[in-house]
Amino acid sequence: MTASSPTITVVGAGLAGSEAALAAARLGVRVRLFEMRPVKMTPAHRTGNFAELVCSTSLGGEGEMQAKGLLQAELRSVGGAIVTAADASRVPAGNALAVDRDEFSARVTGAVREHPLIEVVPGEVGAVPEGIAVIATGPLTSDALAADLMRLTGSERLSFYDAAAPVIAYESINLDVAWRAGRYGQSADYLNCPFTKEEYLRFFAALEQARAHTPHDWEGLEFFEGCMPIEEIARRGVDTPRFGPMSPKGLDDPRTGRWPYAVAQLRQEDREGRMWSLVGFQTGLKWGDQKAVVQLIPGLENAEIVRYGVMHRNTYLNAPEVLDSTLQLRADRQKFVAGVLAGTEGYLESAATGWLAGTNAARLALGLAPLTPPAESMLGGLTRYLASANPQGFQPMNVNWALVPELPAPPPGPNGKVRKLGKREKRPPMFRRGLAAFMAWAGEEAGLPVTPPAVPQPEEDALPALR
Repeated sequence: MTASSPTITVVGAGLAGSEAALAAARLGVRVRLFEMRPVKMTPAHRTGNFAELVCSTSLGGEGEMQAKGLLQAELRSVGGAIVTAADASRVPAGNALAVDRDEFSARVTGAVREHPLIEVVPGEVGAVPEGIAVIATGPLTSDALAADLMRLTGSERLSFYDAAAPVIAYESINLDVAWRAGRYGQSADYLNCPFTKEEYLRFFAALEQARAHTPHDWEGLEFFEGCMPIEEIARRGVDTPRFGPMSPKGLDDPRTGRWPYAVAQLRQEDREGRMWSLVGFQTGLKWGDQKAVVQLIPGLENAEIVRYGVMHRNTYLNAPEVLDSTLQLRADRQKFVAGVLAGTEGYLESAATGWLAGTNAARLALGLAPLTPPAESMLGGLTRYLASANPQGFQPMNVNWALVPELPAPPPGPNGKVRKLGKREKRPPMFRRGLAAFMAWAGEEAGLPVTPPAVPQPEEDALPALR
């Protein structure tokens, strides 16, 4: 490799940036990787190592029943650096891919620093770099770089707090209870879940007793009215939610012809309508308590939460307004964004978008067109969601089965009815379909070496809640 080989810039050496740098270098492209630590530390990190895990040691559940399991398998098939390091430093964790965080970070740091095509440049980057670049600076992106990103993408298109409501799988909503309508007969863009007084008081009591996540000191949130958590609204009085996000005004229940006592509304999150978010239900409740509260909403008794609500400091783009599914910025096709900044939630998702951004940046440097993985794959489903989700109140997303197309419906039975497949019937074939599509795409379209991965299968009785 000569000095005239194409060069790209990667900003940030977290999971997304480290994966991006190694993916690009694997294609023969030189990389200048900028990382401000340890020159400038953040309140969340302990060391100057790359890909340091801050909040957890887990990269998600494994096996054919798990959405993260499919994403892990896709990355394994193309030799993804993060999942390779995770496999080499794993610790027992039941059916999850958990790691010794120090060993894991040391392995990633060594792989990056020892690669002959990667030059590590210490120090903070205060502006979007010139030329082809991957920006993967994570939830604590510096103020200077965030300001320059706002200049490039538009001042209203960068959020500094992740104030997210739960997102529900459409197939788990009871449409015998919820109905579709807009207020006062306006466009029917919402699903409405009606409460009687007794149902509302039961819901409110559970909301009062639910446990909230305690933020890290460095998160220090000061909520503003537009993203007030539902539990904070409830603290102002039993009727406050009914005169706020749970107001029934203008919503005639088709079963009674009258306004209910209270209403919880859901808004469509994706183009296909497979995911719906609870309007005005930003929350910082612990996930177990959050699920129990959500399932007290009439029509959501069996709700499958594909993305839990969170309240924490975060810096992310309104991806549907500014990103393509290749992870290119629409305002500058030479710039790619990955990880939390691109609107993902989770370590594995950060690594996966880093891999795609690094691969596509390298392809662009080599004169090739950037690509999007197939819709049936979990990575393809995630990046398509980022590019096409509802931009109104966009929330960062983790991988879940609602991101990929459903299986074709089985043929009708003797009685003419179509039997609805259960999760244990659907997930394994969706897993195998997605992995096969991803491997075919990676080998045939992207021209990458592909190795069929071994897929760990958890104990049957140890399966967690399916997401």
